Amino acid sequence: MKKLLLASASLFALAAPASAADLAARPYTKAPVAVASVYNWSGFYIGANAGGGSSRNCWDLTSVGGVAITPVAEGCHNATGAVVGGQVGYRWQSASWVFGLEAQGDWADLKGSNTSSPAALFPLVNNTKIDAIGLFTGQVGYAWNNVLWYVKGGAAVTHNKFSGTLAGVTLDTANETRWGGTVGTGIEFGFAPNWSVAVEYNHLFMGKHTDNFTFLGVNTRGDSIKQDVDMGTVRLNYTFGGPVVAKY
Repeated sequence: MKKLLLASASLFALAAPASAADLAARPYTKAPVAVASVYNWSGFYIGANAGGGSSRNCWDLTSVGGVAITPVAEGCHNATGAVVGGQVGYRWQSASWVFGLEAQGDWADLKGSNTSSPAALFPLVNNTKIDAIGLFTGQVGYAWNNVLWYVKGGAAVTHNKFSGTLAGVTLDTANETRWGGTVGTGIEFGFAPNWSVAVEYNHLFMGKHTDNFTFLGVNTRGDSIKQDVDMGTVRLNYTFGGPVVAKY
């Protein structure tokens, strides 16, 4: 009996390593690669904007009835009010740098006036109204994923209506479309696929221009009017294409 048990134990000891060797090895599985989502600012976009503006207008009388005179300062006033409009543009991104071109057009309601300084006995009031503003700019920005800070610059245009009034009665008028330059900056946040919101500021250098005022087609005076505009807007943009790319 003892010999039988010893023989059985010996056979089990020899069979155990062989059985372990016959087991299949556990397959090796490579860990999955993490994929990070990165906001892509490239593509065409269209959007809307709204905000406010203030225009500084300084008038110098340069002629009366078509006859030139030594310029006389008539004073300055601010024309303030609301702006609302839209923009369309294209951006392309290289690493974290973003470049773009944009056209923006806004309806405006910037109004202001002051009593002409030399008119103590003849209280003529000079009035300015800006009813349209356009910007044509290039952009350079830097992106932190879905946050973009940018600067912009280019050409600007305003449509102006000037008038002189006495006791509320319009005496003469002048209209003009004036071209100048602009610089600005903004910060934009991509909050959903294709959608972004921005806050932007622009300063417009519109320079000095002489306008001839008329009443019933008759030249009444000429004024050299210097104009600058500051405007701040909130913008909502929709970018066509896929705004998110995978980065391994």
